[in-house]
Amino acid sequence: MAADRTELVRGSFRDNYRTYTVRASSAHAPDSFQVIAGGRDDIVLIITGLNSGDLKATWGQYWARLKPQDKIWLEEQAFRVFYRGRRILDTAPASTRFCNG
Repeated sequence: MAADRTELVRGSFRDNYRTYTVRASSAHAPDSFQVIAGGRDDIVLIITGLNSGDLKATWGQYWARLKPQDKIWLEEQAFRVFYRGRRILDTAPASTRFCNG
């Protein structure tokens, strides 16, 4: 199972305190991704609806109490890592992503 998780990792990003890892739900056409804090399985955020366009953010227990600007920052960083190096960034018009969840 650990090998499967490694294959699904899209990358990571940092703030002043910790590292976050972005992990896709599947290797091909994932419909969701998770943001994990540190080396643990502390789920920060799950974004669903990638294929349908009906995006929904579900926050982990501790993380749901973050200030709105911190949530937006985490979402933006997670999307950047998830789509980094993929053709979608080259062709998509500039826009802001906001998850209502």
